[in-house]
Amino acid sequence: MSTGVSAAAVEDVAGVQEAVTQPPAPPGAVPVYNVPRPGTPPRKTINSIKVYGHSNLLYWWPVWAVSFVLGLVTYAEGQQMAVVPPGTASMTVAVDGQERDALVAPAGREIQSAPGSGRPGAMDMTVSSNNTLGVIFVATIVFVALASTILLRGLVSVIAVISMITVVILFSLLGWWNTILWDLGRLDIRMNAAGYIAVALPLFLAWVAVIFLYDRQIYVIFDSGQIRYVREVGDSEVVVQTEGAVVEKKRNDVFRHWVLGFGSGDIQIRNAGTSGGTIEIENVLNVRRKLGVINMMLKEKAITVDAT
Repeated sequence: MSTGVSAAAVEDVAGVQEAVTQPPAPPGAVPVYNVPRPGTPPRKTINSIKVYGHSNLLYWWPVWAVSFVLGLVTYAEGQQMAVVPPGTASMTVAVDGQERDALVAPAGREIQSAPGSGRPGAMDMTVSSNNTLGVIFVATIVFVALASTILLRGLVSVIAVISMITVVILFSLLGWWNTILWDLGRLDIRMNAAGYIAVALPLFLAWVAVIFLYDRQIYVIFDSGQIRYVREVGDSEVVVQTEGAVVEKKRNDVFRHWVLGFGSGDIQIRNAGTSGGTIEIENVLNVRRKLGVINMMLKEKAITVDAT
């Protein structure tokens, strides 16, 4: 596995400090002062790197993002929905000498909102006239739920992603979704704008709290020849030596790690010490850069030990 990383990558994921390089001393010379040659550019050295694992809620951002968008689109469209009793008919009636469309309730029934709501005749629920928004909402939840719970690594995940995207796009271009839903039982998927926001806002707040607060309690730190890690929230920190440790990235689930996680991945650390245990950190963001920095640190540590 290649360990070469750019300076920008190191600064992006690791704690760094300014250091300087010494010009090579001639044979037999005894260094007296550790003074860099004038004009020598400073070099960045890695102090430590802290890697956080995340829960699968990390991959649920499309649900709250799509819900916010659909809610705003529904509000912008401005269509209203009425709650009517069964048997209500739509017909044309004359009002002030003009013909108008009206909803006529069955005899003895009233057009109103839910009983006891105190809003008789209310028609202020904003809803879209197109059920495509409802199809998008349901499809997003189904795809994210499957992708975040069923792990498909390697070629299987690639095939699954291509198949799902192809089916969704093809059916949309051919206009088959409305026909399929209607034939499945006269399904007409709609949600009012407040419903989209009611899903988006709590899920967004939970996502922020988990990703930026809760998940940061699960981590691995590489520094000074040691690996310090916490596997579960509330556990004490465990310290092992880096000598003989092997760090590798598991094979990707394309849909989960690349489509939803923007380059996330799972890291496995095998310790060759007395415990011989395995540390697994799942759903690490920016995993390739962090893995490159970790391998560089392990390599530099190994060189230092051999020279000593």
